[in-house]
Amino acid sequence: MVEGSDLTENERRRVIEHLQTGTEMMVYQQRVERLTVQVIRESTQMALIRSDDKIVRMLDIFEFKEVRQWETFRDFQQFNESRGSRFRRIFYQSEKELQQDSRKCLTIFYGSEFILKSLSLKADSVEDAERWLTGLELLRQETPATHTPEIVESWLRKQMYSVDQTKKNSITLKELKSLLPQMNFKVPGGRFLEDKFVEVGANDYSLDFQQFSKFYNLLIFENQKMLLEEFEKGPAAFKISNTDSPESSVVSLYDFHNFLLYRQKDTCARNVNQVQELMTIFIEDTIRKTINPTLTVGEFLSFLFSKENSIWDEKFSEICPLDMNNPLSHYWINSSHNTYLTGDQLCSDSSIEAYVRCLRLGCRCIELDCWNGPEEPVIYHGRTMTSKIKFKDVVKAINDHAFITSEYPVVLSLEQHCDIKQQKMMAQILQDIFQDKLLTEPLEPEAEDLPSPNQLKGKIIIKHQKITESDQTVKLEEERGNTAVKRKLDSFKKIGNSCREKQIRKARENRVVEKEGELCIWDPIDKRFYRHDCVISDNKLYYSEEKWKEDSPESDSELHLSEPWFHGFLAEGRITAEKLLRDFCQGKNGKDGTFLVRESEKLIRNYNISLWTNGRIQHYRIFCSSQNGQWSFYLTCKQLFPSMCALIEYYTQNLIKYDGLNLRLSGFLPRLNFVPLRHLGWFYSNLSQAEAEDYLLRIPRDGAFLIRQTEKPDTFTLSVRFDGDVEHYLIYQYNSKYVLTDAYEFGSLEDLVSCFRRELFYGKTKLRYPVTPQLAARFCLVDLSKYDYEQYSEVSKDNPLGDQCKGVVDISKCTVACKAKHARPLVVTLLNRESFNPTEFTCENVEQVDEWYQALLNIIQNEQSLEKARIAEMESKTKIAVQMSDMVIYCQSIKKKTFENYNYKEVRSVPDNMVPKEGNETAVEKSDSILEYNRKAVTRVYPCSGRVDSSNFDPCPSWKLGCQMVALNFQTADKFMQLNGALFSLNGGMGYVLKPEWIRDPAKKKPAKQSIIIRVMAARHLPNPDHIVSPFVQVELWPYTGGQADDYSFKTTLFKDNGLNPVWLGPMNPPKCFKIDEPDLAFLRFVVFEEDTFSDAKFLAQATFPVRGVRSGYRSVQLKNRCSENLELSSLLVHVQQLEV
Repeated sequence: MVEGSDLTENERRRVIEHLQTGTEMMVYQQRVERLTVQVIRESTQMALIRSDDKIVRMLDIFEFKEVRQWETFRDFQQFNESRGSRFRRIFYQSEKELQQDSRKCLTIFYGSEFILKSLSLKADSVEDAERWLTGLELLRQETPATHTPEIVESWLRKQMYSVDQTKKNSITLKELKSLLPQMNFKVPGGRFLEDKFVEVGANDYSLDFQQFSKFYNLLIFENQKMLLEEFEKGPAAFKISNTDSPESSVVSLYDFHNFLLYRQKDTCARNVNQVQELMTIFIEDTIRKTINPTLTVGEFLSFLFSKENSIWDEKFSEICPLDMNNPLSHYWINSSHNTYLTGDQLCSDSSIEAYVRCLRLGCRCIELDCWNGPEEPVIYHGRTMTSKIKFKDVVKAINDHAFITSEYPVVLSLEQHCDIKQQKMMAQILQDIFQDKLLTEPLEPEAEDLPSPNQLKGKIIIKHQKITESDQTVKLEEERGNTAVKRKLDSFKKIGNSCREKQIRKARENRVVEKEGELCIWDPIDKRFYRHDCVISDNKLYYSEEKWKEDSPESDSELHLSEPWFHGFLAEGRITAEKLLRDFCQGKNGKDGTFLVRESEKLIRNYNISLWTNGRIQHYRIFCSSQNGQWSFYLTCKQLFPSMCALIEYYTQNLIKYDGLNLRLSGFLPRLNFVPLRHLGWFYSNLSQAEAEDYLLRIPRDGAFLIRQTEKPDTFTLSVRFDGDVEHYLIYQYNSKYVLTDAYEFGSLEDLVSCFRRELFYGKTKLRYPVTPQLAARFCLVDLSKYDYEQYSEVSKDNPLGDQCKGVVDISKCTVACKAKHARPLVVTLLNRESFNPTEFTCENVEQVDEWYQALLNIIQNEQSLEKARIAEMESKTKIAVQMSDMVIYCQSIKKKTFENYNYKEVRSVPDNMVPKEGNETAVEKSDSILEYNRKAVTRVYPCSGRVDSSNFDPCPSWKLGCQMVALNFQTADKFMQLNGALFSLNGGMGYVLKPEWIRDPAKKKPAKQSIIIRVMAARHLPNPDHIVSPFVQVELWPYTGGQADDYSFKTTLFKDNGLNPVWLGPMNPPKCFKIDEPDLAFLRFVVFEEDTFSDAKFLAQATFPVRGVRSGYRSVQLKNRCSENLELSSLLVHVQQLEV
């Protein structure tokens, strides 16, 4: 389906025209029938028409709530299960054919009740189906924006078409007599209708549409023209000369402008152009649509009753993004109880569509009562006759519809009755379906408040019980909290190998050491391996500082690392070496004996020399062995050398006589980007202090360093990163010596760096990472979080390596793998399951690598076995699956009914009868504790167990105490759901409304008290329940806070036999003044009743508004049904005056 917003105006027009032409489709109703489906644009309806042009059914487009492409909807399924259906064959096609067929199907959900009706259609082609999907969605979105005069015209056509069986686009006197009672109007006796026919110019007792429209204007005006007297007195009065007919007098631009400015106090009245545009909407005669427009008195009255003159200030319905940055606990959250039910709690149906409906109504907290099913979890009201639905189907529906109306987070309140096995199934279903929508990690682990709705956009939050953290976990968190404490600084001293070994031996006393030795650990910053002393003990891997070449007699064995002919690791080894040599020698007529040395691809501490000879490339192994701590390098065992450099130097002077080779090394291929030692990159001749700090702070490790020349001659600065900060030390040149902070002298800067590569610099850190421009640039492009773990790795002093311990890896929290990596045949990777930080190491030979790998694997497997046993015991005690518990991040269900000793991640659930009510003096202290709790954590209030009929409770006392999730039965359309709908109409209907400041912050004062004066004047188009009504209006102020009922409500008189245009004027219907203590929490509710034959009040319509968004002046109240769905054209005219006390 193409989104309507992606279409041009011409494309939109063509799509709508296609729908108006009509399309033959299969229509699934009580039976399957092939009908023409056609949009009647002028009456805003969709018709189902048989081949004989007989209209089977008409649907009002303004009732369309959703058009959905077919997946598994019940209308299609019913016919699938019907053996007698001749269309059953479409469900027995191949998977590919079935998918193609499904794209031809669509379902329209429509209605004005909580549970919607549906109509399923199947087009002949995918193109037709998609055009209808797009077109109906366009019409559905356009309809609410239609102006009132257009709605009136559409409504009049609908009335005419309802009785015009002959399709002659006219209505006879007889048909009109039958129609008027349906329009809620009782026809007066005598020649009332005949006279009206003459007045509108009808000849043969038949009205065409223009005449019918004129007749309607006369009829609607006749009974309400007395309202015009209101505007001939008071401020901004204007004279109306004649009120005999709707066109008998006009209201000028000047008078209308003053009316909006002084009586209505409309902000739009400040702009005359906007006033002209508003008038133009209601002018029927295009001749009067000029720069100086006028309204007839009939049009003026139409404006007064229109939605364009609504009592509700639409700015309060706009989304306020800046208001969505507070913690979740600062909001009222639109919440549902027993979301799955369509009726009472005993025998009503459970429905997936109930979840869809709630979500699309803006509900952000929905309830799932989960019970064991035969094979998988189900949802229903346990131990009752309510029907069951699959948990998985509900989760799929939530996933599809959660963020259609609102992008802000949805809380799934899980009431858990499943066993551990099915809880694990639930966790897997939630993970598989929601995927990255599911919140599984805290956004800010160190935060002290809940995250904001803006931070949680598009997220599903699980509300469920959480397994209590063990003492071990608490202890671990306490240890983690100490990482901010700086390590004790050691004094600056030289520590030799003998001292190192003594300390290690001492620390190992009385401790079981499972494995020890030397490992080569990969440094991701230098991208090379460094040797470390390592010990496995207590299921932890301890490792020492890296061992540099100066630390041991092996120093000569690594001299080649800084030689230009040594290329280190080469990807694809032999192949790369041959390519490099061939390119080098062929391009420069290379001499025989040109060479490079590289590390072996397969063996650690073995090397290969690649030689150019006679236009070919030969490869020979350079062996390396150690005996009594002394290393030897050799091509043949007859000639041994103490270092690789000595070997190369010897063969540049002497012939290599080996395996048929007889030549001297004549030259070498230099390593790419090689620079001499003095210019390794840590020295800068022109770098400011700010630039130096910028470079160093990019490298996420202590020991990163550089030296830079200052502006003064013979002075330098050593800049070192330590403990996350950068420190600077002065170096100056004196008598050919380099003096560091007046304490140390060195023959060269290289000597200085070399010294502190071995020793701790001022007892803090070694100079570990020379910062080159290339290194700094590389760390601009990577995620630094994966490097942070080592820098602040804290270890206890009681460890097997003593003071030499640099870090520790908790093996029990890791997974282990072993494979070729970093040009080594085997590298062991320990991956932390929580932080995903890897520790990678290898050894001198493959056998040693395997031994370490097996030792780690045994520890991890043993720990996993213990963990499984511990989890099984924990689950058995708590009846909560660990997988479900782990999904609970911010909404941890707590069963306490008190409000002390809490943390911000809790949600405490209480029944409505436990919420303190105003006027109960004993509950004041409890109210204060609840209010304080709700500033930090969350409360869910739900209907008490006695409400088996799914009735609702008054949510206002809970809202006043700051309770966020006041969960109501959405399926029960009562006054309390109407109050809920009014509150959450604020902030764009997003389901989150920021609580007033005085509820969020005890230091803030309540706003000033108000008085509001209401007078009900008239109504139009009241609902018609199959007879002409005798209406009266009741106005209520919510919440009731005690006192006399008359202080919170009043009624108009009864108006007999007229629901089309009743009027309530005169002394019997005086205005009523309400006193409002808390305007932020107050609601105005208008309810229209009729009096039945037994003088009982029967509900007709209602409209409920937060007082904060009510506008003053002569205003229309757009009426709704019980479910707060708009009633077409149904409205009251009231006068509102607001005063601050």
